[in-house]
Amino acid sequence: MDLFEYSSQKNADASRPLADRMRPVNLNEFIGQTHAVGAGTLIRNAIEQDRIFSMILWGPPGCGKTTLARTFARQTRRHFVHFSAVLSGVKEIRSVIKDAKDQQSLFRKKTILFVDEIHRFNKAQQDAFLHHVESGLITLIGATTENPSFEVIPPLMSRCRLITLNSLSPRDITVIIENALKDEQRGLGQLNLAIDKDALAHLVRISDGDARTALNGLETTALLMVSSGNDSSDGRSSTITLQAIEGAMARKALLYDKSGEAHYNLISAFHKSLRGNDPDAAVYWLVRMLSAGEDPFYIARRMVRFASEDIGNADPNALGIALNAMEAFRFLGHPEGELSLSQAAVYLASAPKSNSIYVAHGKVKAVIDRHGALPVPLHIRNAPTALMKGLGYGKDYKYAHDYEDAYVPQNYLPERLEGQRFYLPTERGHEKRIKGLLEGWRSLQEKKKPSKKSES
Repeated sequence: MDLFEYSSQKNADASRPLADRMRPVNLNEFIGQTHAVGAGTLIRNAIEQDRIFSMILWGPPGCGKTTLARTFARQTRRHFVHFSAVLSGVKEIRSVIKDAKDQQSLFRKKTILFVDEIHRFNKAQQDAFLHHVESGLITLIGATTENPSFEVIPPLMSRCRLITLNSLSPRDITVIIENALKDEQRGLGQLNLAIDKDALAHLVRISDGDARTALNGLETTALLMVSSGNDSSDGRSSTITLQAIEGAMARKALLYDKSGEAHYNLISAFHKSLRGNDPDAAVYWLVRMLSAGEDPFYIARRMVRFASEDIGNADPNALGIALNAMEAFRFLGHPEGELSLSQAAVYLASAPKSNSIYVAHGKVKAVIDRHGALPVPLHIRNAPTALMKGLGYGKDYKYAHDYEDAYVPQNYLPERLEGQRFYLPTERGHEKRIKGLLEGWRSLQEKKKPSKKSES
């Protein structure tokens, strides 16, 4: 390669987005996903032995699906075809199959077919390369952000391994940003830029585990600094500030420290808004926390706890609503899943309230701390052997279904605690009905006059 060719190649590389230039060239450079491609994993061993297999990479945007596919092809020296499920159809698939056959017959080279957004393929398109995956002509690597169980046909799924990828951790994103700032060949190293702590934290937070978003934001900020004359042509380092990141990304950093006072103030405001029956305030504080980068599952767990602590049996559906919201977010992720969290927050804030379960739990813990492990009454002990029956285990136990309304007064607490009441339901919501039932049963308990069903 002569000087002109080298210069042209260098200029061409410089025109590519930073996120593309910084793609790892091998697995040793890859950041994150150690559970899938780390030392000793199935994929790592398959690549090192050049025995790569068909797979579906399922994970959120920017977690490294395309990068991994390209790395697999490079390290196994296979023919690589990047195929977009959005722009291509059956005709293009047939062309790829013909090319794969040529590569195999002319160059003895196997083909990796990388299908981006494979969930957008319809059944006919997936069927078109099913046979060729099975025959081994092509090694299929599909990438999807959607659950492949619903989007990929079962015959194709059965011929591929499902590899689940996670959002990159804040530490992973930090390393990727720092590498891009230092790399003089592919990154921004020649600009001699540094980044201050607040700017880095904000860029990591708004990237939300997406390496592409982080690198695009870093590149945009760097270009704006250079174009405004704030570069490092004199050899001194320029620093990317929080204000520079905010200006480039058009997203202001909210005052928030997930380990400091703001964290506890916001979650406290959210919890008290739910308890105070104010859905407007609850949604406001919820979105404030999400926008500032709070872990959505931390918020979801707090709502699950709230459903039992502050609502309880006043609305037994509340716990299911909170759990379903957490699972919906786990399934959808950002930003779609945020709506499920808001729906749950509105429901919890609007539900009738009772802390009777919370109070009862606390009373029982206090009694156990005070009295220790009191013995189980003989009549409700398990009696699987003749010896135990001889000792009185299970004797005089009354089987509730043998009695009218499937209720018979008898003591179920340790004798020392007989008659104690821990759970005191309120008059609110579903607990009003529970209270009525308990009062009726306790009235019978006082009378001690069970009415046994007549024998038929």
